[in-house]
Amino acid sequence: MTTITAKTAAATATPVVKHRIESIDILRGLVMVIMAIDHIRDFFHYGHPEPTDLAITTPILFFTRWMTHFCAPTFVFLSGASAYLAGTRRSKNQFSAFLIKRGLWLLAVELILITFAITLNPLYNVLIFQVIWAIGASMILLGLLIWARASLPVIGVIGAIIFFGHNLLDLEKISVINNTFLGKLLLSGAGFGGYWPLGTKHGLLLAYALLPWTGVMLIGYVFGSLYKSSFDAVKRRKILLYSGLFLLTMFLLLRFFNVYGDPNPWSVQKTTTLSIISFFNVTKYPCSLLYLGMTVGAAMVLLALIENIKNKSTSILIVYGNVPFFYYLCHWYLIKIFLVIGFFAEGFKTSQIVDPKDPLLFQPPAFGVNLFGIYLIWILVIVILYFPCRWYSKYKKTHHQWWLSYV
Repeated sequence: MTTITAKTAAATATPVVKHRIESIDILRGLVMVIMAIDHIRDFFHYGHPEPTDLAITTPILFFTRWMTHFCAPTFVFLSGASAYLAGTRRSKNQFSAFLIKRGLWLLAVELILITFAITLNPLYNVLIFQVIWAIGASMILLGLLIWARASLPVIGVIGAIIFFGHNLLDLEKISVINNTFLGKLLLSGAGFGGYWPLGTKHGLLLAYALLPWTGVMLIGYVFGSLYKSSFDAVKRRKILLYSGLFLLTMFLLLRFFNVYGDPNPWSVQKTTTLSIISFFNVTKYPCSLLYLGMTVGAAMVLLALIENIKNKSTSILIVYGNVPFFYYLCHWYLIKIFLVIGFFAEGFKTSQIVDPKDPLLFQPPAFGVNLFGIYLIWILVIVILYFPCRWYSKYKKTHHQWWLSYV
């Protein structure tokens, strides 16, 4: 009896490898890798040319920005799907509490760790509300819906109304709402460069308006139900494929006719290339329906197509996709380490660290590299991050500490 008990205790103590949905991790890893180039471009591109400004952009510059449009919507959509899967292992009360606590944790990380990583400003003159804020606050709202015992169809309907209808709030007659603090926080955002002052020396950058992103989270949560072990895989792929094609077709038709879904219509330009750029130059701040249709639609199609693909590339992407939050946090600090090194390597002095006109430190106007240099730094960042991500991925799969659910 003693021997049997000892063997049972030993088996119980052995960590159990956690099961993950590989197609979700592949897609999440892909967008995490792509995402880094946009953040590197933000800080390192000499002169900081605006990629979406048709007067100065080039095809390669626009494409460098455009391909990263797919990152945040896919990340939020997959966060919703992952939330559903996490809920299958908990009771309703446990799941609701988990979502709310994790949402609050993400808000704290956004305002403390990520804001500092972006600005390097220990005085926190600017607090930044971007994608982690959107995910955290959306999780809190989802947690409240779960607490209220909202069914999956009800959550889906709420998500669809927000997803497809939020651009109705662009109407001029309600601009009085959009221009309030609450309106910007929930509906319209301020965009990068938009700023809500808090006194004379502090303020908020409301980059991500909450409600449109909550719609993406809720839609992702509903689609997460397709990944239940009892759900037919062939049917899942068909639903994902047809749903994605529907969103992409909606994007193309509404965009072509400039009917609805984006406050900035496209127009014919002086060259065919610029006309194409104008067509795909949809609005991210705040995210428009057409922006979401283009990006979430593509994500759904990719999820359907990559489900049974396994090769060296997907194995690498899975490493990043297994630990997206860990990667996200680390990539900001690694980029900023390179920024500080580059700052001094280019001959700038400590007196130039602070620019009174810019809340970001180490960003003098003459600092930076060309687009080729941006791509080189990007490759270096993702290669370096592969190794800590691989270690943490293995650790997380074989350990069960409570805090692993939050990082």
